Amino acid sequence: MFADIITIGDEILIGQIIDTNSAFIAKELNKIGISVYQITSVQDDREHILQALVESKAHADIVIVTGGLGPTKDDITKHTFCEFFNDELVEDKKVLAHVENLFAKYISNTPISDLNRKQAWVPSKAKVLHNENGTAPGMWFYEDGTTFISLPGVPFEMKHLIKEVVVPELVRFYDRPHIIHKTIHTYGMGESAIAQIIEEWENNLPNFVKLAYLPSLGKVRLRLTAKGTDYSILSSAIELESQKLFPLIGDIILGSEEDEELEETISKLLIEKGLTLSTAESFTGGTIASHLTAIPGASAYFKGSVVSYATETKVNVLGVPQALVDTYSVVSEQVAMAMAQGVKKLLDTDFAIATTGNAGPTKGDSDANVGTVYIGIASPTHVFALKFTMGSQRERIVQKSVNKALELLQKEIIKM
Repeated sequence: MFADIITIGDEILIGQIIDTNSAFIAKELNKIGISVYQITSVQDDREHILQALVESKAHADIVIVTGGLGPTKDDITKHTFCEFFNDELVEDKKVLAHVENLFAKYISNTPISDLNRKQAWVPSKAKVLHNENGTAPGMWFYEDGTTFISLPGVPFEMKHLIKEVVVPELVRFYDRPHIIHKTIHTYGMGESAIAQIIEEWENNLPNFVKLAYLPSLGKVRLRLTAKGTDYSILSSAIELESQKLFPLIGDIILGSEEDEELEETISKLLIEKGLTLSTAESFTGGTIASHLTAIPGASAYFKGSVVSYATETKVNVLGVPQALVDTYSVVSEQVAMAMAQGVKKLLDTDFAIATTGNAGPTKGDSDANVGTVYIGIASPTHVFALKFTMGSQRERIVQKSVNKALELLQKEIIKM
């Protein structure tokens, strides 16, 4: 069973916004056994939208469209659907009441206009999907064996409709295969090196199990996917094949969670063990803290961060002895350890991460080569720092260092 996703909006095609809607929809569909065949972004243009609908109808069981449902003249999706289905717009009394209620309740300082009331006009052949978070309703059409679903492009409105309305309805409407994923997280070895080690294992996978390499800076995720009608067979196969990996690359495996980022794993570990964390960041500029605080509930364990970008901040705020800086330089093992100890004491946490290094393009307060970084970890029992060479491109240096810091932290938490 295949679905197409069509996003409508010139703002996507000119790079003004990033299409996050498609990624979210694809992930939710995959969870219920529906594979995405194609993702297409089109202009706010009648002919372009019609062409995309015709092409998707030729091969997809389900077509989900987002965008172009607002009250302004450039939002033409409803009118284009009418043309596609040889239909006409009619006023939906329930939608109109909802729009008027929203204005009365939340937008009382702005009078409702005729344009806003036109949100209640929908194609007569559409099943209206109630959008409790906005004025534009979703729409569901079924014709010649294909389901067409039109949703607002505003992400939080679309996400609620997908989770609460669309996915449950698709589950009731279609018999679907099962799709099972298991993702193995590895750190410290490149994609090609891993592929060489596991080549024989990969060649002997069952024909219904596929392997995908998902590399990023400093880490590679190995995603196993099984698709079929018998859930127990798929589940057993995925588990068996993943276990076969541990004798081959167990020294670089840090976990096996479905699409879970390392900071999510760390979050769970800290909460389970009742431990706390702080960070002292120099060249990473708060990026580690940003990754950690992006996880809901991070306040339970993350107490804060000191972005000690300048040397004097390391000395005056974190308490790094000036003698260490003078003797070993600000980019050194000794300073990284002192930073970790300093922020751990300052914010009274069980663990601390510290980063100091030269991300370029100039050397700054140290003679260390660009790409030289030190990552310090302070735990309840000890402190250490390791040196790494992370290349020469600033963004890559920062992101690789963030990944490595989280990797080192996870290993220390597991020991507790």
